This record gives sequence, structure tokens and C-alpha cells, in this order.
Amino acid sequence: MVKKLITIALFTFTFFSLSAGQTTPPPKTDIFIVDMSERDGKLQFGKPMNITKRSGYDNQPGFLPDGKSLFYTSIKEGLQADIYKYDIEKAEITRMTDTTPEREYSPTVTPDGKYFSVIRVEADSTQRLWKFPLAGGKPVLILEKIKPVGYHVWVDRKTLALFILGTPNTLQLVDATTEKAETIATNVGRSLHKMPHGQLVSFVHKISDDELVIKSLDVKTRKISSIIKMLPGSEYFVWSRDGVLLMGQGSKLFKYNPVSDKDWQEVADFSKEGINDITRLAVSPKGDRLAFVTSDAQ
Repeated sequence: MVKKLITIALFTFTFFSLSAGQTTPPPKTDIFIVDMSERDGKLQFGKPMNITKRSGYDNQPGFLPDGKSLFYTSIKEGLQADIYKYDIEKAEITRMTDTTPEREYSPTVTPDGKYFSVIRVEADSTQRLWKFPLAGGKPVLILEKIKPVGYHVWVDRKTLALFILGTPNTLQLVDATTEKAETIATNVGRSLHKMPHGQLVSFVHKISDDELVIKSLDVKTRKISSIIKMLPGSEYFVWSRDGVLLMGQGSKLFKYNPVSDKDWQEVADFSKEGINDITRLAVSPKGDRLAFVTSDAQ
């Protein structure tokens, strides 16, 4: 694998990267990392650092369990997407996949800590869930029959919550050992996360074009509950380790604590850093760093 130093993340991830026969160039996006802390019940943020400062597509950040590195998807030549790892302390990049013509997206460390799972666009444009060994080696197909998979999250070692592309898009719970699938909701959005406590998964329900609601799913009981409406124009969110929602809108970050807040609260504004369009977000396991993507960094 190739390592190189770089100078020091979320764009609305459209289906350009997950559509058969797509020839549209990917958008230009960068990933930023910012220190995050909490004092007197208030979130505080440091100065964002651009870790992928280049003209190209870098997106879908996700921290590794030790919080010292993060995975992300990068498109460097044409439409070829591969997975990279960024070492925060060393400011080094390692290429984790190097496949042609297959493309990999949405890197996620598996619950056993031995692999990272990806959405793989195969040579015939089939989209299925695969995994690669963290130590290096050949990929392994996880789900043979279930496709086309758009996004995924591990609930536990054998249970997956999947965003399945279709008309409409659906949220499905899948047993990875038997491939038994159950449709939970329809008209769902791309942001899919396991919640910090219990067997809960959060997702976006698109009630209308102007009304998107974050909801929770209790995996054991199948109970669905509404949490809060998304901010206008925003489609991505993430949970802090303490159960606080974070979302970007333009240059600003907002938080919502289901326990104490009545609505979204502004917690940071990065306009002075030239950041204008925050989309995808990821929080480190210790809650001390936030990664986000922007499609319009100056």
C-alpha cells in the first residue's frame, strides 16, 4: 500500500457514484477534522483542518475504533472510487483498496474489528455489500442476494440496517448469516446511524420534499418513533457519544439534545474558514473530534 504525506466532509451524496453507466464527473468535496469538547453542557469546537485539500471527490468519512485514523472514499481518476485511511497524528494517507473496474464506497469497520465493509459497485454495476480484511487481503462478499445496497450500518455482529435503492427507497433489517430481510420503512433518506445507547437505529423519513423527519427504530420491538424534523436543505446528521444530534446547514453546525432541547441550536459557524456547505459528518469514538465534508471550501 502507498503512503504519502498530505497537508491538511459532507456533500449531498447523490446517486452519481452508485448508478450504472453514470459518466457525470463527481463533485469536488473535501474532508475537515475539528477538535470537539463539552464544557458546562455546551459543545465547543476548534479550528477545522482540511485533510484532503485537493481538486477532487473525498467523502464519507468514518473514524476507526481507536479514533486515531479515519476511512473515507476518494475518487482520483475518472469515476474510479477506492477507500483510503488517514492517520491523524502522522498526517499520512494509506490506500486500502485498489480495484478496477470495481468501485468501493461507505467504508465501515465491522463489529468484530477484523474487516471493513463497503458498498461495492461491481464490474456489471451490481451494488452489493462486501468486506475487506483490515490487515490486507482479498475481499469477501457478505450478502449475495440482497441488492442494490446504497448504505449500511451494523447493528450487531449479524444484524444490518440497509438503505436499499428502489422506487421507493426502503429501510431493511437483514440477518447477515441467513440473508433474511424485513422491510421496515419506505421513502427513507441516506443518513443511517446506530444510536449511542441500546439496539436503536436512526434514519430519515421523507414525508414530503419539504418535510424530512429523523426517526428511531427499536430493532428488538420494531417500534418507530419520531425525534425531530431535519433542518431545511439538510439531509445528513450524526450522533455524539452522549446522544446529541449534530447537523450542518451552510457554514454552521447545529445540535439537538432530545433530553433537553426543544429545537435545533446553533453551536458553531465556520464561515470565516471559507466553509459554506457542510453535509456528511462523523464523530470519533471518544467524542473528541468531528469530521465533516464540505463541497464549497475556499
